[in-house]
Amino acid sequence: MYILSIDQGTTGTTAVLVDAKSLQIVGKVNEEYPQIYPHPGWVEHNLEDIWNTVKNTVTKVLAVNKVSTDLIKTIGITNQRETTCAFTKDGEPLANAIVWQDRRTHDFCKDLVSKGHSEEFKKKTGLPLDPYFSGTKINWLLNNNENVMKAHEANNLLFGTIDTYLLYKLTGNISHKTDATNASRTLLMNLETNEWDASLLNILDINQDTLPTICNSIDDFGLTKNLTFLPDGISINGILGDQQSALFGQACFNKGEGKCTYGTGAFMLVNTGSEIKYSDNGLLTTVAFRHNNQTTYALEGSCYIAGACVQWLRDNLQFFESSPEIEALALKVDDLSKVRDLLLLPFFTGLGSPHWIADAKAALVGITRDTGKEEISRVALEGICFSINDLIKAMRKDMGSDLDIFKVDGGAVSNDLLMQIQSEISKIPIVRPTVIETTAYGAALAAAIGANLITMDSIRTIWKEDKKFISSNDNTNSNYFSYKEQQWDSYINKLFK
Repeated sequence: MYILSIDQGTTGTTAVLVDAKSLQIVGKVNEEYPQIYPHPGWVEHNLEDIWNTVKNTVTKVLAVNKVSTDLIKTIGITNQRETTCAFTKDGEPLANAIVWQDRRTHDFCKDLVSKGHSEEFKKKTGLPLDPYFSGTKINWLLNNNENVMKAHEANNLLFGTIDTYLLYKLTGNISHKTDATNASRTLLMNLETNEWDASLLNILDINQDTLPTICNSIDDFGLTKNLTFLPDGISINGILGDQQSALFGQACFNKGEGKCTYGTGAFMLVNTGSEIKYSDNGLLTTVAFRHNNQTTYALEGSCYIAGACVQWLRDNLQFFESSPEIEALALKVDDLSKVRDLLLLPFFTGLGSPHWIADAKAALVGITRDTGKEEISRVALEGICFSINDLIKAMRKDMGSDLDIFKVDGGAVSNDLLMQIQSEISKIPIVRPTVIETTAYGAALAAAIGANLITMDSIRTIWKEDKKFISSNDNTNSNYFSYKEQQWDSYINKLFK
């Protein structure tokens, strides 16, 4: 028997097969799809493109591994969060999805702040009023998209994040649900009740009837129905937003345990147990997971751009053909004095935690005539690490203690240089697990628990360390990174002015 995990990410979809007995990943297939940029600062995805990648990757991973569809015991879903979908009750998309990176509601958020709504939203949802989150995207669609407005008038409109859309399609347009982790990213869910909040819905002028039912992260979400690529009757038992799924896959079940996922963006979560802990340092309060109607919370720091910076070098500047090549290119910089005054600040879609500067722009500063691909590649990796270091510093302040260990995951963590730079900058051990696809793996494990294949306690014994990265304590390195951190902080301070 097998567990099928559908990992619907920002740039592509990955279908992963996990052996239900050994809990080992036996196969995975990824397929990318186009990014749509209608205007500067706007980012969209075509929902048909996304659905096609789900069908294609599931079909291919089964075929490549010679696994019959009747051997799938349960399905787990994990997804890019905050990305907002509008569709009819027949499952037909009404508009392109508005992606989490999209900044079109910046002025609307500023208007809500000026009207004094910030404190209510932060208290109830743990989130700042920022275009990042789903609620203002829903409001924009209701007021600016003709198809959505007509469907609303005809009582034929459903909203949801990507998990909701996929679940609805997988169940033959029956199950309109979401889980608490995804709902906690909408600006609409009350953290204490884990329900949609009537006051917040009223402020954003959203009808609750258009929203999905909020469930546990491990639950009976529905059964597959009327699909061309899977048989009817497969249970869907686990749904987690991608970052919470990675936390789950890293077995961070206890208060104080945390991880950072290096994907399109970079996201750091630390488990705060049953406590709704508010940040004094620019982090988010969110749901880590919900099981047996008990909610576990987390503090989160979000960098909008991590791997996407490497993609930019690959696709826009054509520095290399595949993203992993950046490591070899960056390693050609053997004299760090050449890049001492060179910084790449990867704020392509604004600046998230802990600074929250929505209109920040990316910058490459300190260029000289001898600056080339190697130097820019090196400082791109540093820029990613400095962004994450800001999260680590904020987390230390909020938690009142240092981080003993820093678990990492995501595709970019296979880059040893990136991990070593992170350790040097942040001065903490970086631990990479044997399974770095913990986003997909976490959803599979949640589904396995929901299908009564395993218990949560057994997950701890599954997690294994692959490699640990420790700062060298070399004075030359230490002085170099201290100097660059001062430059980094100075630049960000200028943004606040």
